[in-house]
Amino acid sequence: MRFVAAPDSFKGSLSAIEASLCIERGVKGIFPDAVVQKFPIADGGEGLVKTVIAAAGGNLIEVQVVGPIGQTVKAVCGILDDGETGLIEVASACGLPLVGPEQRNPEQTTSYGVGELILKLVDSGCRRIVVGLGGSATNDGGVGMASALGIRFLDSERQIVETNVGNLEYVSEIDLSGLDPRLAEVEIIGACDVDSPLCGPHGASAVFGPQKGATPEQVNHLDHLLQHLGTLLYQTTGRNIAEIPGAGAAGGLGAGLLGFLGARLVKGSALVLGLIGLDQVFASGGIDLVITGEGEINGQTVLGKAPIAVAELAKRYGLPIVAMTGSLGPGYTAVYQHGIDSVQCIVSRPMSLEEAMHNAASMLEDAVDQLIRTWQINRGRGINSERLS
Repeated sequence: MRFVAAPDSFKGSLSAIEASLCIERGVKGIFPDAVVQKFPIADGGEGLVKTVIAAAGGNLIEVQVVGPIGQTVKAVCGILDDGETGLIEVASACGLPLVGPEQRNPEQTTSYGVGELILKLVDSGCRRIVVGLGGSATNDGGVGMASALGIRFLDSERQIVETNVGNLEYVSEIDLSGLDPRLAEVEIIGACDVDSPLCGPHGASAVFGPQKGATPEQVNHLDHLLQHLGTLLYQTTGRNIAEIPGAGAAGGLGAGLLGFLGARLVKGSALVLGLIGLDQVFASGGIDLVITGEGEINGQTVLGKAPIAVAELAKRYGLPIVAMTGSLGPGYTAVYQHGIDSVQCIVSRPMSLEEAMHNAASMLEDAVDQLIRTWQINRGRGINSERLS
């Protein structure tokens, strides 16, 4: 008997790696001899680096970089076993948890540390760098990252402007002459978990600015500043990036990768599945059931989230797939039109959010136990008959 465990993280409770181990324990509690292949996944946000390294092989590198409010932070990047593919998640360098609630001001936070991580991977010989765009505390359109890479921002008198998004209104010229020349030989790929454009009602500032501390007045100001950045990038590079899906990811870092570095943006979940080789696993045959999941499944899950990417891939091979979740949000039934056969909530009784998050591991394991029992009955065989066969 063969199962595939391919969950995303249950944010705040379980990493994708921990969730996959819980699923394995739940399966093996019923069928000790079952083969459970674990493929923890991510969609571009927090956990991308460790998730891909765990599944595909490689090395983690710890780097001290400038954090989102100018402090020194320890960020993690990775290099796959091919020695040429590097992995970055912006959350590690400029993530929201790195900024206390009272310090959150997206007019001041910076993505400078992301640029430092890119240079570290270039120094290490990487020729392809995947940047996971999700979970940032920034709304700077990547100007901090660009500054770390050698790009200068100049005012009307060609004086250097300090690089934070709040100063963008003083910038009239982007000087690319100092950009590290090695980057011309490096393929940059942005892994997005959203498809927001740079500006407008669905853009970086309007959708994600408030959770980063922006007031309604700041949201409008930030949106105006990012529009100005988009215009400057077009004037400087000829790249019209503002409306490209994903340009608004990670506070406009998607736009920064596109405009400053000529990157391409892809759905993070699909990219991760390719890196970890899940397609080949499904193609090999002999899989009885695929189990995916994440913290909450709702109507937004179908917009490129990891469980849907797993489901769409599973359906190419006619495989049944169940999603485990901690919460069923509004519109969750939409996932049934995108390949998922059943959604199972792991919360078995009324409890506080704090209690649910604290006990997520045991609840997930128990819920998988119940799932496997039901799955076996639906196959026309009881648990005991399977053990005796």
